[in-house]
Amino acid sequence: MLVMHAATHYKMTGAWEGYDETDAGSVARLSGDYFTITDNDGNTVYTNEKDVERCCADSKHAYAQTKYPILVEEEKVGELTAGYFTNHTTSAEADAFRGSGVSLVVLAIICISMSGALVSILFFYRLSKPIHDIAATAKDISKGHLQSRVSIKSNVAEMHEIADSINTLGSSLLNQEKFRRQLIVELSHELRTPLQILFNQIEAMLDGIHKADRPHLESMHAEIARTGELLNELEDRLIYENDTFEMNISPTNISEITTKVALGHEGSFVQKKLEFSTDIEPEIIVAADGVRYAQVLINLLSNALKYTNKGRVSLSLRHGDGAAELLIADTGEGIAPEIIKNIDNRSGQSFKAVNSKGVGLYIAKLIIDKHGWKLSIDSETNAGTCIRVAM
Repeated sequence: MLVMHAATHYKMTGAWEGYDETDAGSVARLSGDYFTITDNDGNTVYTNEKDVERCCADSKHAYAQTKYPILVEEEKVGELTAGYFTNHTTSAEADAFRGSGVSLVVLAIICISMSGALVSILFFYRLSKPIHDIAATAKDISKGHLQSRVSIKSNVAEMHEIADSINTLGSSLLNQEKFRRQLIVELSHELRTPLQILFNQIEAMLDGIHKADRPHLESMHAEIARTGELLNELEDRLIYENDTFEMNISPTNISEITTKVALGHEGSFVQKKLEFSTDIEPEIIVAADGVRYAQVLINLLSNALKYTNKGRVSLSLRHGDGAAELLIADTGEGIAPEIIKNIDNRSGQSFKAVNSKGVGLYIAKLIIDKHGWKLSIDSETNAGTCIRVAM
């Protein structure tokens, strides 16, 4: 501070004249600071070190000096020699003051440490409590108690996010479990009918009531086919239930796939005496999984065939606003609004009919969503359905 004071004086006046008139020296001496300022030629500008020999009667307290350059704009304009007493111990009052200061510092450190420890204990308690609740709920869910939910009181946003995730997981697992149970009950009900018919017909043949002629064998064949369709639907629903099926996306000529699937369905439409028309633009290439895309087409055309008793079904594939647009329209019985509403809801899908329209749409919607495409459905009861897939 003395060096800065001297440098400021020189910078303001441009010379050392007048510095001895300041009160810096007397103030410094009162605080026990002794110094001498000399210019670059070694001439003394100011000093308050006169007659300074020792601070007290103890001869071991030697007087020492340290030199500091005085710089103004990085140029040396003088030098300050600071003096001090080595090994100096002040009066008993000063020693007592220093001792009490050390005691206060130690006491403050102890208080701060104890306060910090207390705050840490409270913080970790408040942090560990919700963690314990979340862990307990997760453990309950893992043991099959899917109704368990966690509710926490915490100011930590991440804790609420984890709790919400655990609750969402529990709800999802509970819905899946309800779905599986419903699936088993409904499937067993559906399978019981064709199996009972087969059993009765075979028993009648064995008893001689019916002959094993063509009409009876065709009836049995139809029931076996019905059972096979039920099992195929069960397989599809189990595959797509968790939305985790793999996709192999690559540039695909969907025009070729659409043409092949349409040709494969022509015979079925002819047998049902329905008009089936196609408008497929050639060489449409999009990023798609060819196998999954074919399954979407099969599901949608199968629904149109099953639920259209008279009139026509049309299939169109052309370049649209995006890469392409697929359009399937029919003059069938239409789709109930609740089925359209519950396409994304597994537990809302009925299993009351073989290859039910809701299930076929549900699987098609999953595949379409996986591709990042958009599905839209316009349907009117007894007037027909128009399904559009924008790619």
